[in-house]
Amino acid sequence: MSKNILIIHGHPVNDSFMDQLQQTYIDAARANGANIRQLVLRELQYEINFREGYRGNQTLEPDLLAAQEAISWADHLVFFYPNWWGTYPALLKGFIDRTFLPGFAFRYKTGRTDPDRLLKGKTARLVVTMDSPKWYYYLVQFAPGHHAMRKGLLHFVGIKPVKITTLGLLRKADEKQRASWLKLMTKMGSQLC
Repeated sequence: MSKNILIIHGHPVNDSFMDQLQQTYIDAARANGANIRQLVLRELQYEINFREGYRGNQTLEPDLLAAQEAISWADHLVFFYPNWWGTYPALLKGFIDRTFLPGFAFRYKTGRTDPDRLLKGKTARLVVTMDSPKWYYYLVQFAPGHHAMRKGLLHFVGIKPVKITTLGLLRKADEKQRASWLKLMTKMGSQLC
């Protein structure tokens, strides 16, 4: 049985190295029998501002309804995004706020603090680029974006395990380093993880 993999590309800038990373992963996963769908967030039409909050009055745009259907379809989600200011770009944050909603991703239970996790059975990987060294992000900043994505979002809605690939010092990476990262994406895509 083929694995259904959803790529969620959260880099707002066109023609970034992130584009090469995710395309390399996609090519390897397809070559190994995966069914691939892709959401390039900068190409979707939706308001990133969660202006109604959890009052539920903000209508989902067609692209977000399609995104929810793709998330439901997927066995494995792979998020590609840069680390900006310790977390992720506003484009990805807005997508999360607007898409992973109560009734779709989780459901609160009366008298309980833990929700029904409606996306159980799925797994995820984060591929995150950053200009700072990985050691600095982990030891000095305590990886706030990784914790927010893994525990604050994905574990909260039932997606486990969540593996993280951190690619640090992107701004100083030479062609040899970039080639090794692309080779890593080929390996991960081939392993469908």
